[in-house]
Amino acid sequence: MQFPPVEAPKQSHGHAVADALAGSAAGLALGRLGSLASWTASVQGKEVPAPFVRPRVVVVAGKHGIAAREVSAWTQDAGDAQAQQLRAGGGPAHAAARLAGATVRFIDDYLDAPTGVIDVEAATSPEVFDAALAAGAEVADNEIDSGADLLIPGDIGVGNTTVAAAAYGVFTRTEPVKAIGRGSGINDKVWKVKVAAVRDAMFRVRGFREDTERVCAELTGPDFAFLVGLIAQSAARRTPVLLGEAYPTLAAYVAERLAPGTKDWLIAGQSTAEPAHAGCLEALGLTPVVALEMKTGQGAGALAALGQLNLAAELAGEVLAEGASTSN
Repeated sequence: MQFPPVEAPKQSHGHAVADALAGSAAGLALGRLGSLASWTASVQGKEVPAPFVRPRVVVVAGKHGIAAREVSAWTQDAGDAQAQQLRAGGGPAHAAARLAGATVRFIDDYLDAPTGVIDVEAATSPEVFDAALAAGAEVADNEIDSGADLLIPGDIGVGNTTVAAAAYGVFTRTEPVKAIGRGSGINDKVWKVKVAAVRDAMFRVRGFREDTERVCAELTGPDFAFLVGLIAQSAARRTPVLLGEAYPTLAAYVAERLAPGTKDWLIAGQSTAEPAHAGCLEALGLTPVVALEMKTGQGAGALAALGQLNLAAELAGEVLAEGASTSN
């Protein structure tokens, strides 16, 4: 699908905030919170940044045929258990959202649609991928029209880091052994199985590595397409996106390929040791707010950083207000 053109945030507001903070001892004392406040002012289009009041987490669950190769420390039915917990109001997403002042929407449309085993066959068809891409964009529109001022993509899926490593390896021409991390905490034996699976998957698509959507259809799945659509459409709608773990961050990387300019609306909540995660953050020019190494999924890693973002806006607002009153 074609996304609307992505307009850049109002950098003038961010620059003005940065200059004002740099001009006072109180502003300089904020350290990196000052740069977070400047980014917030830019994406909000405000002269004074404000805490996000309607942050919305959108968690999407999926299944990957490659999980049958036992590439994860999780059992293949772990995603179903996590989904059930999330539906009941539990799980990391709900716990973190309650503390961060956010709300959660769970998308389980793709949970009963396992994909192909990507080392020997396509994950899904281009038609299914495109439909899921559009579905993600539609949810972004719905959430933004309902008042969301920050969207946080989350994921559930056994084998997500395997899929991420394969797609990342193809797009960046990274060797499988350098694209793969320990994911869910796998041992050396499982890591070797994962390397072989990713190697074979990458080899299958070598002839059309520049065709972003086709590669993603072959290697990812509809849940991933949904995340890409959600993120790209959010940027097109001038709504910022807070990223957490590797899978949504790779989706953001792909969103930037399909809708250039998306990266200006992104902020990285936290980092992990997954090569695909670190590589995509570098490609997008993002520096994580915190370094927590969380691999919980469900957007929990991003939510852990939301308090820091809001604190930055609140403190910067006080400094700017004090500076304005002093000048008057």
